[in-house]
Amino acid sequence: MEAMPYTQSLLANGTAKGYHAKATPPTVTMPRLKAIVSGAIGGFLDVAFNFNTQALLDDNLLGQFSKIGRKMVMCGDETWLKLFPGLFMRHDGVSSFFVKDTVEVDKNVSRHLSYELSKNDWNLLILHYLGLDHVGHIGGRNSPLMAPKLMEMDEVVRMIHASAMMSPEDNKRTLLVVVSDHGMTENGNHGGSSYEETDSLLLFIGSKSHATDSASVISNDVNQVDIAATLALLFGVPIPKNSVGIMIPGMVDSLKDMQQLRALQLNSWQLLRLLQRQVPGFQCGSHPCDGFSGDNGYSGNGIMEKFCRLYLRAAALYDSWISTELSRSDSREDKSEIIAAYYEFLISANQWLSHKATDKPAKVIAFGVMSMILSCLIFSAVLYSIIQKKYFGEKRLSNGILTWHLDEGFSLSVIFILVISMGSSSMVEEEQYIWHYLISTLNMLLLRKTLQFFKKDSTCGLFTLFSGHERTSLRASSIFTLLITGRILRGWHQGGVNWTYLPDISKWLEQSGTDLQLIQLTSVLLTIILCLFSLSLLRRKTKIILVVGFNFFMSGLLVLHHIVKYRHNTSVPSSNAATSLAQIIYATLGITTVGTALAVPWVMPIQTSNVCSSDHAVSRPFKIGSQSQHPELRDCLYITGWVYIGSWCLLQLLLQQPVNTAVMLLILVQIYASFLFFSKGMQQQKQWVEVAVLYYIGMAGHFALGNSNSLATIDVAGAFLGVSNYSTLFSGILMFIITYASPTLLLLSMVMYISIKNLDIAASTQGADSGHVLKMTLGLPCLVSLTVNSILLIAYTIVLILMRNHLFVWSVFSPKYLYACATTVCILIGVFIVAATVTYAHMVLALRRNMIASINETR
Repeated sequence: MEAMPYTQSLLANGTAKGYHAKATPPTVTMPRLKAIVSGAIGGFLDVAFNFNTQALLDDNLLGQFSKIGRKMVMCGDETWLKLFPGLFMRHDGVSSFFVKDTVEVDKNVSRHLSYELSKNDWNLLILHYLGLDHVGHIGGRNSPLMAPKLMEMDEVVRMIHASAMMSPEDNKRTLLVVVSDHGMTENGNHGGSSYEETDSLLLFIGSKSHATDSASVISNDVNQVDIAATLALLFGVPIPKNSVGIMIPGMVDSLKDMQQLRALQLNSWQLLRLLQRQVPGFQCGSHPCDGFSGDNGYSGNGIMEKFCRLYLRAAALYDSWISTELSRSDSREDKSEIIAAYYEFLISANQWLSHKATDKPAKVIAFGVMSMILSCLIFSAVLYSIIQKKYFGEKRLSNGILTWHLDEGFSLSVIFILVISMGSSSMVEEEQYIWHYLISTLNMLLLRKTLQFFKKDSTCGLFTLFSGHERTSLRASSIFTLLITGRILRGWHQGGVNWTYLPDISKWLEQSGTDLQLIQLTSVLLTIILCLFSLSLLRRKTKIILVVGFNFFMSGLLVLHHIVKYRHNTSVPSSNAATSLAQIIYATLGITTVGTALAVPWVMPIQTSNVCSSDHAVSRPFKIGSQSQHPELRDCLYITGWVYIGSWCLLQLLLQQPVNTAVMLLILVQIYASFLFFSKGMQQQKQWVEVAVLYYIGMAGHFALGNSNSLATIDVAGAFLGVSNYSTLFSGILMFIITYASPTLLLLSMVMYISIKNLDIAASTQGADSGHVLKMTLGLPCLVSLTVNSILLIAYTIVLILMRNHLFVWSVFSPKYLYACATTVCILIGVFIVAATVTYAHMVLALRRNMIASINETR
């Protein structure tokens, strides 16, 4: 109201008509532009195409304008150029994804404005300003940059309207349409289905005043898809053939009586054709272009019969009105009745078509589901085979029956609880509550189990560093740490979709004026200290530890320097120096991580004797009680896994929002607490349960970072940190890294987990070949995650197919399925890294052992 005074004055005097144009999800630019120009309901696959826009092949307004020779000019978002290549006589496109730019991105549009307004060789001028969207992504709806940007847009409206009013060509009338493609949440993001995201602006501004009693109040609600049909009818071009929109009621008033009724008739024919396409065999009278055909109605039942009855009634009234020879200027009541009858049909048909799911080939869907089921069965069969061999080898059978504990049964029931919850839209929207409940309950069961074994715990084991009571105390302390940190993470971000307004820790920190930079610095310092301490516990191979630790420490100092110097005000666009420093950090972390994984197996000293007393030199709280047959591989994977965890945490502390840095620290604490608990478990704990617990911690941490099953919670701004020139690939990778920070961290931690658990299991078989060692080492850590995710993906695929006609299929179930697919990609990448790391280290060390053995034999 205050930032756009000129636009408000146009609404007040009736020169402009304003509407709330409801957008359908996904509320991102490309599918919204397609809806505006074609009037069609898009799908959620458009979210992926939003980053790699292809030419629009569907019938649309711009294509209709081009067919009749209209000349068009476009300045702004380059998405228009990708959707309509070669259609504009002049254009100047700018990238829409470089959200750090809030100034130049609009100046590149406005600098053409005076020139284009002075020209008279175009019929349609499109100006797509991006600065307002970028301001939201950087600082949210209440950003200090928001009011100045709105004033800038108000000045653009004033210039265009003033130019239209001063036009000397009275026979031409200019229409200015101001429209937003989507709204935004309080933190400036969009993509989901909340009211704030779907509520977009629509203004029709003319050159003459048509004052009404409610002209200054934007209270009319329309659908965004109505824009295409309305503009097509106003400009005399065919309505795009896939448009489900209707003529906006307020715009009908500007037409003459005959034009109004003719526009509604054309609009009705359009929707009737779509109904006939959706329901084969549906015939309502004769062909609509032949007019009303008397009593020839639709013989079917249900909703189609209702549509036919409404259409035939409107058509009959219109035919009667046309055939009347009386003066139509005196038959306002008759005209109003016809308009009301047409709109009754149009609104009903529009609502049905908008919620109608697009039909897909049944054979393709069946093939996809069967392929997923087959892969899941393969994962499950191999996993069961490994578990069966492991438990038979450990003699975990009692009287021929496999013994079960309560925590093991609950770990399996977690999968079934998640599958059942997928059928509820409310549980899909608030999935974070399920994960937090499940992981908290599982931790309580593990604590119960620990206390039960308190009296049974003994001090046996040659290399056990603690007595039985001390070991039980450590396990109990670890569980209490998991419970406390889990409760803090549970309250850090409140709600996924429906309960985001409730108070939580993050809101309290932001609203209380807490220095978030101090939280960032504290999180980074504690992360560095915790990681270096865990590395120092491996006291052998000091030279390797010094080199790796020094590289990590320098990377941590770079992250601290970036936070101190450049992260004090996130509302200010990044400088070139900040971008360069971020790029240096990326390179340092990347080289350190990859270099360590490749080099450590080659430089790790190899023991040439089977003297096991050297294990006493290893002082790790994660040391388990059996003698390892692979000390070099164990220490190599410990160092590599440590580098994976430390580098990933530093990267996230750089990329995440300041309020989320403490969350990453707490997740790191949970990882080390879990390792300590599992390393002291000995034979009490089945390993597949341990891997499942780590997987569940990763998913709970995913939601603790503020993620949800709505696209609006994706952090777009962080994906441009260190990006000087927009790159779809690089920014997309950063966005994926930020979103799946927690699940990926837990997957990468499996390398360290293997070093403290699985190598002793693999060593239990004397003289085993490399294939057996790798199978026993990698089997459970990799297959448990793959199997659990595969079951959840199959279940949700089936749910989505069953819910394809559900009211919330686009707003709830479709975005959840995108997240499910993205989670699958995350799991596959993480498992591949773990498997490749362990396999590479094992093969290099085996090669070096063979070389040493050959040298010794020649001597």
